[in-house]
Amino acid sequence: MQQNPRAGREGDVLAVISQGGATVSFFDAADDRLLGAVEVPAEPHELCFDPTRRLLWCTTAYRSGYYHANSGRRTELTAIDPDTRRIVEVVDLAPEHGPHGLALDTTRGRLYVSVESSADRPGGVVVIDTETRRPLGRIDTDAPGPHWFAIDPEGRTGYATNKEAPFVSVVDLEKGTLTTKIEVPGSEGLAVSADGHQVYVAAPYAGFRDPGKRSAPGIRVIDAATASVVDTLPTDDVVLPVHLTSRGTLLVGEVRMEPDPSSELGRHLPGRLTAFASDTRERLGELEVGLFPLTITSSPDGRLAYVSCVVSSTVSIVDLETFRELARLDIPRTGEPGAHGLAYIPRAA
Repeated sequence: MQQNPRAGREGDVLAVISQGGATVSFFDAADDRLLGAVEVPAEPHELCFDPTRRLLWCTTAYRSGYYHANSGRRTELTAIDPDTRRIVEVVDLAPEHGPHGLALDTTRGRLYVSVESSADRPGGVVVIDTETRRPLGRIDTDAPGPHWFAIDPEGRTGYATNKEAPFVSVVDLEKGTLTTKIEVPGSEGLAVSADGHQVYVAAPYAGFRDPGKRSAPGIRVIDAATASVVDTLPTDDVVLPVHLTSRGTLLVGEVRMEPDPSSELGRHLPGRLTAFASDTRERLGELEVGLFPLTITSSPDGRLAYVSCVVSSTVSIVDLETFRELARLDIPRTGEPGAHGLAYIPRAA
């Protein structure tokens, strides 16, 4: 008899951002009960949980809107206690702005935050000391909009995907310098393999206004040693989020649209969660989710996937062994947009 995928999750929590509602909601991972919510500076985007200090980090990128259509960039990074569900501190990164992607090095106590360019500096990555919660410096990525950021398991190399720039920026985290650029046709989400040998990058950039000019969508497989694209995992539609589970399952969120005379961008169709085996690169399956999947995370055991969909403001909870949807959470929002950043928070020891 197959084990209940929810068994043993009592005390674990799923945190979900409501981008338009400017909140972080907390759900019981065993039974999906809403435990409470924290109001944060508008407009929150991504989450990252630090298990060492039991802090939940939240970026606030824009006053309203999204990457290429916003009312101004914000500068805040918020630290939240997920157990008491209270804000510990709001860190102002000014003059840096548009913080978005987050990557954590627990060994060195470093949090990396991608930030957008300004008139006097290119986009880059701000380095935060997780003990003092203060910036230690920044690393230039030589691109206007480094939106997603990931590091290798050893904490020595970082990768920034750039929506409009035709390359992935590779940075040396110890020296704090840009080392190389890997050619891809604009890029979105990414993930680094557990051994650090491969990087999986969603490309091209999801610019929906000129779909005829885009290259074929898929996941570019980058060999870290040679800093080159060695393969492409094809997808039917453009991909934004990319996530690698602890079991080595590569999860990607495909955004599906169809032409609509009343809208320049088109009409949203249900999105798709697609899974690949990272070792064999075999396509394992696919599943329909909500509208516009934007963030993916998984449970520490790699059994469950969580897919937030910003237009429908839902989170799909997926059993990765049977590849079926167990539940769909409705995330409260005020206007648009809806569900965005996710973090799985194991119970305190």
